[in-house]
Amino acid sequence: MARRLGGPASLHRAGRAVQRDLERREPYNFLQVALFKLKKLDKAVAAAHTFFMANPQHLQMREDIEKYQRMAGVKSDSFQDLEAMPHWKAYETGVQHYKVDEYQEAVVKLEESLKEVLLALEDCRALCEGPWEDETEEEMQPGLYEAVAAHYIQVLKCRQQCVLDIATKPGRVSATEDFIPSHFDLLQFAYNQVGNQALAAECAASYLLFYPMDESMLEMMKYYQTELGEGVLVTARENIHHYVQRSLKEKKLIYYAVEHLGETFNDPDLWTPDELIPESLKQKRSLLLHFFYPASPPGPLFFEGLTITQDSRQLNGSQRVVFDRVLTESECKDILRLAKAAGGTGDSYRGRRSPHTPHERFEGLTVLKALQLAQDEVVNWRDAKLLLQASEKSRKIVQSYFTPGKKLHFSFTHLVCRTAVEGEQDDRMDLSHPVHADNCLLDPEGKECWKEPPAYMYRDYSGILYLNDDFKGGELFFTELDAVTVTAQVRPKCGRLVAFSSGGENPHGVWAVTRGRRCAIALWYTLSQERAEQDKQHQGLDDSDGTSPEPPVSKGRARSTSQRRKLGSESPQQPQEARVRDEF
Repeated sequence: MARRLGGPASLHRAGRAVQRDLERREPYNFLQVALFKLKKLDKAVAAAHTFFMANPQHLQMREDIEKYQRMAGVKSDSFQDLEAMPHWKAYETGVQHYKVDEYQEAVVKLEESLKEVLLALEDCRALCEGPWEDETEEEMQPGLYEAVAAHYIQVLKCRQQCVLDIATKPGRVSATEDFIPSHFDLLQFAYNQVGNQALAAECAASYLLFYPMDESMLEMMKYYQTELGEGVLVTARENIHHYVQRSLKEKKLIYYAVEHLGETFNDPDLWTPDELIPESLKQKRSLLLHFFYPASPPGPLFFEGLTITQDSRQLNGSQRVVFDRVLTESECKDILRLAKAAGGTGDSYRGRRSPHTPHERFEGLTVLKALQLAQDEVVNWRDAKLLLQASEKSRKIVQSYFTPGKKLHFSFTHLVCRTAVEGEQDDRMDLSHPVHADNCLLDPEGKECWKEPPAYMYRDYSGILYLNDDFKGGELFFTELDAVTVTAQVRPKCGRLVAFSSGGENPHGVWAVTRGRRCAIALWYTLSQERAEQDKQHQGLDDSDGTSPEPPVSKGRARSTSQRRKLGSESPQQPQEARVRDEF
């Protein structure tokens, strides 16, 4: 039995509704009110802060927190997370030390985090035991053997999902990918920097248990072996070897049930060996696109010719990637021709001064508008079709890289061109687009990002597919939460796709376009099917192979107007004008 789980087993299991409330820390919402009325101010503040950490989008609690901050007698150290998981606190502290080259301090905190992660995993696995709530239990009456098998598979799947629970911060939707392997990736480098090659080699060997063919880590192992001498035996950590082997045995049983018993399974690990996965599932996983930790040379990817130019590490952040050769030169030219032909007939911006700067003009063309213009023979139908294919190809690439096994839906797609206004670029100091995040409201002073309206909170991933580079300026750049410290920048070029998670971990902006015209396809994706872009669904593209339907016989203006209205107001709380602040 894992730690903190001693004592007699309970005869009662909390229902799913209760479990969800506990996960969302709902009791702390009520507790802070009760404590405030009892005049226990410090405890009320702690309860409020604890709830807010898991519910950053909760407007009322944000107001309450601000009130507490203004109250006399409230101590700053009262704002503590009573449910803070030890491994997250240690991990984030360790990463901060690592980023500023304080490697000795980073080693201590990352080792502490790793220890707490493994303990938390055992706690989670222990909780997978016991009666299993099955919504279909009343409808189906399986035999004894079937019931035993079904229960055991559910326990195994629950245990496998524990790594996602541990790797997901409170208040976040997505887990940190490769959470355990990334510890060893960071540790091997940090130990090497402080001169401890023996432990660096041990961490590298432990990492190779997850990714045995990783070329860069194999090279590091050769280096460490040379430094230590041929007579020194380098082995991975025993507890990690046990963790990997146990996980692989569980996966093997689960995949057997998937193939022969009709079970389903979303494998939480990117490192699962290809040979373990049934042939019928390999294409769905698209594991060839995943080179997240550590950086690997561009290799054969899911789409022929596609290369990964930069990953998260090279971009100094998390969940960032740059792909090249998504489009050919001729395809870029065809889409640019579409943008030029659409001219001022696009969406409501129509070549007006940019809403972000008076020094640029701004044009936008939605997918639906492109199809309407093709119907009206204003633009080439082939070019409009290519815009659809390019956006769908980009969606598949981003989905395969970031969310294998989870469907990404289009949230919004926009062909955007920015043109420098001639004669108005001298001594220019502003940006083409200010620093922002795509699904939360950036607060640079507080170094936070608030998930609340009018932010597009349902957006999970963002992408920019560039079409040209014959202009000056216009680079995309990433910053810290302070919106000032630049961590990375990307130069546009034809066929280059930049993709990243849409939250506060990736604030970004665009440097001023000081000469020429910069065009790109801006893409936003959501994991929520309810929030999927209506136009793509109507056109039948969201589940397609990237092809578009033939031009309809009737122009169907009434239906097109309805579709355009849906596209322009994804949320009833957000006016049409609000969209411009999210264009790349």
